[in-house]
Amino acid sequence: MQSDDAPGNLPVPMRRLVFVVTEDWFFASHFLPMARAAIGMGLSVAVVTRVRAHRAAIEATGVQVVPLEAERASLNPMAAGYAAGQLAAILKALKADIVHCIALRGILVGGTAAAMAGIPSRVFALTGLGLVGARSDRLGRAARLALRVLIRGPLASSRTRFLFENPDDALALGLDPLDRAVTVVGGAGVDPAVFVPRPLPPMPPLRVAVVARMLWSKGIDVAVEAVRLARAQGAPVELSLYGAPDPSNRRAIDETTLRGWSRDGVAWHGATTDVAGVWAGHHVACLPSRGGEGLPRTLLEAAACGRALVASDVPGCRSLVRDGVEGLLVPPEDAPALATALARLCGDAGLVAALGAAARARIETGGFTEDAVTDRVRAVWRDLLEA
Repeated sequence: MQSDDAPGNLPVPMRRLVFVVTEDWFFASHFLPMARAAIGMGLSVAVVTRVRAHRAAIEATGVQVVPLEAERASLNPMAAGYAAGQLAAILKALKADIVHCIALRGILVGGTAAAMAGIPSRVFALTGLGLVGARSDRLGRAARLALRVLIRGPLASSRTRFLFENPDDALALGLDPLDRAVTVVGGAGVDPAVFVPRPLPPMPPLRVAVVARMLWSKGIDVAVEAVRLARAQGAPVELSLYGAPDPSNRRAIDETTLRGWSRDGVAWHGATTDVAGVWAGHHVACLPSRGGEGLPRTLLEAAACGRALVASDVPGCRSLVRDGVEGLLVPPEDAPALATALARLCGDAGLVAALGAAARARIETGGFTEDAVTDRVRAVWRDLLEA
């Protein structure tokens, strides 16, 4: 008879998944459902991040939070190397089985650390290429080539899996979206039971909102200019801006500029905790991004609320918005084209309603719900654990 302490009766240690993400607010706002899904699989989960105000929200899911101070805005390779060394020690101490790196800097630092710590099972979850993906000049092409070499070369292992929020980003890094090592998901997903359609407010005016961080890269200035052009042409349209500048981002719009824009049909309201309430009072979600999006959560939430979408024809936005179906796509940095699109919606309440209904249906059936996204990510983790 086998004794209780015989090897066959010893408890099997829990497998450990470690998320690496630069900012705690980013994990709290986008990836808590993913953390809960991992815990539901029986994994022990930790998040290594720069801790500010969102530790309690992350820990409430049952996740361990491990602080790592790394400045997101810094491009100093020595600082990144130092952070990678610190992170490698943390990963060893945690005895990580899988390292799940979120966003570009998380991949660069986390991938380096995982290689230093000898952990081959890695998930590189790219949430957009930022201005590296948006730039079409020689510097942009050189930066993308360098990323391609790094992410597919020294940072990767034979057990590295790639998560993308749109197929364009996979192609930009020289990866086939249909490859077994590549998974394309519907962003972070959205809960259609939380973001639900409500009756549209009366028209006119056409009420348009941008809900995003107040960054130049989001094209906030393009939206402001477009609304002023449309109003000058007699279109009854109003623009509400919801969001705060990101002090860690070099592309943040200063508050003086935002306040200066708040006139002539434009109003900056600052950050909001009631995004669903914002969409209840507006007809159209606008995101005239300059490029580099993964799959913007703001568009997912607005679509789930049954609102028409007007966005730039750039990677990420066009993965959700099909021109003339869920919304209208316009060229990036083209305020006159955006003004024309908004003026078109001003005069057609039926089109506004039809686009919003199609947007809601797209969320429900197109793989953009939290459940659909977490199902695909769980499959990636199972593949690595079985390997």
